[in-house]
Amino acid sequence: MIDRASEMAAFVRVVDANGFSAAAPALGLSPSAVSKLVTRLEERLGVRLLQRTTRALHLTQEGEVFYAAARRIVGEIDALENQIADHSGTPQGMLRVTTSLAFSTHQLAPVLSEFLARHPQVQVELMPTDRVVDMVEDGIDIAIRIGQLADTSFMARKIGEDRRLICAAPAYLERHGTPQRPEDLARHNCLFSRERPYLNRWPFKIDGRLVEIEVGGRVAVAEGETQMQLALQGIGIVRLTRLTMAQAIREGRLVPLLGDVSADEPVPIHAVYPHRRHLAPKVPAFVNFLIEKFTPPPWEI
Repeated sequence: MIDRASEMAAFVRVVDANGFSAAAPALGLSPSAVSKLVTRLEERLGVRLLQRTTRALHLTQEGEVFYAAARRIVGEIDALENQIADHSGTPQGMLRVTTSLAFSTHQLAPVLSEFLARHPQVQVELMPTDRVVDMVEDGIDIAIRIGQLADTSFMARKIGEDRRLICAAPAYLERHGTPQRPEDLARHNCLFSRERPYLNRWPFKIDGRLVEIEVGGRVAVAEGETQMQLALQGIGIVRLTRLTMAQAIREGRLVPLLGDVSADEPVPIHAVYPHRRHLAPKVPAFVNFLIEKFTPPPWEI
């Protein structure tokens, strides 16, 4: 009997994981068994879906078309199984979570083991990225969004709040001096972003007025985690969220600057998930865990 669902699920997992060995644990199969399922699918369809090399897998043109449809079908099957399994009330199955690289690195990764210990039947696929992903298209269960929410078509629960600080490494300040006023930033190397220019306008309260100072420098980089690493090397002044820099500040590797005149700019943090009538228990379990761990926020300095 042809098990089309297993073949399709194996193919989708292999593409998502970019390898047979990486996909095998989620499927509960050996890598060779996963490979056989995909090969059998290709033979039945009469087309090559994957180009295999020793280093990576690449979708063929036919594979891209099949993958787009197969992923939706596999997602619907998973949702149906979760709906039936919901009657047990036990969190289980694969939980796909996306968030920023900074939040994933500095906040989520250190506590994830506790969630896994509480819910041994849940597997987590963590996808750090600083781009806003399409949750439906990418099959995301939960997105941890930092900043104001633009899309109101999803459910959202606030898990915390943050604000941005201006910092520099002691080595940078020794070489270039410490800015005493916002206007001094014009003479300094500030790490900035060409992709998100609004982040280059740093707000201050001067004489009771809100004033934005446009900053620039020798190095432009869009991603916040890289900005912090460059700041730690003494390359420039940076303005990032506390959740990114709190530990480095506590350890003295970064020094806060201009705190007395910096405008307080709250940055909300939400757990966002699709609005479903039957929500798999793994989703609220993870959201409640996030609220428990990050309210009040551990990045307070």
